[in-house]
Amino acid sequence: MKNWTEKYRPKEIKQIVGQIEQIDKLKSFLLNFPSKKKAIILNGPPGIGKTTLVHAISNETNSEIFELNASDLRNKSSMNLKLKPVLEQKPLFEKNKIILVDEVDGISGTDRGGVSELISLIENSKYPIICTSNDVWIQKLSPLRKKCEIIELDEISPSEIKGILNLILKEEKKKVNLGTINNISIKSNGDLRSAINELETISELGEKEVIEISEKTKKIDIFQAMKHIFQDKADNSMISTFDKLDMHLDEIILWFEENIPKAYSGIELIKAYERLSKVDLFKGRIYKQQYWRFLVYENFFLSYGISEAKGNNEKKGFYKYKKPDRILKIWLNNQKHAKRKT
Repeated sequence: MKNWTEKYRPKEIKQIVGQIEQIDKLKSFLLNFPSKKKAIILNGPPGIGKTTLVHAISNETNSEIFELNASDLRNKSSMNLKLKPVLEQKPLFEKNKIILVDEVDGISGTDRGGVSELISLIENSKYPIICTSNDVWIQKLSPLRKKCEIIELDEISPSEIKGILNLILKEEKKKVNLGTINNISIKSNGDLRSAINELETISELGEKEVIEISEKTKKIDIFQAMKHIFQDKADNSMISTFDKLDMHLDEIILWFEENIPKAYSGIELIKAYERLSKVDLFKGRIYKQQYWRFLVYENFFLSYGISEAKGNNEKKGFYKYKKPDRILKIWLNNQKHAKRKT
């Protein structure tokens, strides 16, 4: 029996959530092949649907797909052994052909020839090559980026994930507490695959056997979250504040960065920004190492850490917190194009 991630994997483009611009670019690349570049890289965090998108578009274009994982192509010799024959083999039944190299950031650096050999094969390929990566901006992929068109996939929002989870539950004729669904949608951090896996586990084991955080919580907005962190007495309840907020952690950080000076001053302000710098530190480690357990520390310093910067005190009165319009627009427009230096 298939697990839910496989059972409900989109087979057609129309089943893909969002990614409209990205789908158009991918279709254009395949339609106009060979154009300026013979390969494309779909970049985005795990579980966002990169591989699924390639399979869906191959179905729509009636293309035969050859899939290889970069873990099997770690150096020049393995590249020649496994990828080169695929590039030379003609597709069956006169169909189109797509070469998919999954998780290309797993290929070894230039010291073992993996990246340079892949570039050589791309340049001589008669067929379009689509690569996927969790982080295409790492240093070892710098030469490859120059040879490929890069498409950044949009993050899947908590509300989109929640919608998909509800559709699956309806199809499976199962019920899960609404608070639990909200919690899964937010905690998955855009990883739809992990969200579906967690939902399946809960539906099988029962909600009482699964640790729940948000079952008895109410949804709050960002202004309520800031008021709680900045003004209420610091205690352990701070740590679960963002579980109640339907917003990505990266966006929350921008709000806090903008509004800390409105609530704090003097030594409080210094301490709060020190805690915020630790948030940024762990965020960087998560991106570089793909070690998502650091989210615990990122959340801790952003919530309890910043709250405790004011000591064990409450702040009375009204503070006019501001939406970070300029910063937020820059982030929303450029986050998918930002190049992280390593």
